[in-house]
Amino acid sequence: MSQQPTQPVFSIEKLFVKDLSLEVPNAPRIYLERATPQVEIQMNNSANPIDDGYFEVVLTVTVTAKVGNQTMFLVEVSQGGVFQIRNVPQAELEPMLGITCPNILYPYVREVVSEAVVRAGFPPVVLSPVNFEAIFQARQQGQTQAPQGATH
Repeated sequence: MSQQPTQPVFSIEKLFVKDLSLEVPNAPRIYLERATPQVEIQMNNSANPIDDGYFEVVLTVTVTAKVGNQTMFLVEVSQGGVFQIRNVPQAELEPMLGITCPNILYPYVREVVSEAVVRAGFPPVVLSPVNFEAIFQARQQGQTQAPQGATH
């Protein structure tokens, strides 16, 4: 009986909101403000093995809106996912954890950010598309500043 090559496995086991924080420190006065806020977005993603062939990937987005020196709102969302990844060479594993998995998580984190901001009484924040491949490549090349304000 000949052994067949083991097929690569990639599956989404679970998607979840790992952490959600919303602050409106200057409420209710800030709702009277009519100026357009300056919005700053920071992004971070991490991947950690949790069991044989299972990885947790977390995409964290922090959105801060300010008018002058007053914070309108600050929302931070950590969207997590458990992914089963097996029989994949190490050279392909890192891009899967740094590009493929964040691409899967991003639409969910966008939705949670937008919904949280609306529930806080503000117009929705719609996050722009992100090129996780460019961020991953920048990190691989040792650059300290990744695109789209992605840090950490």
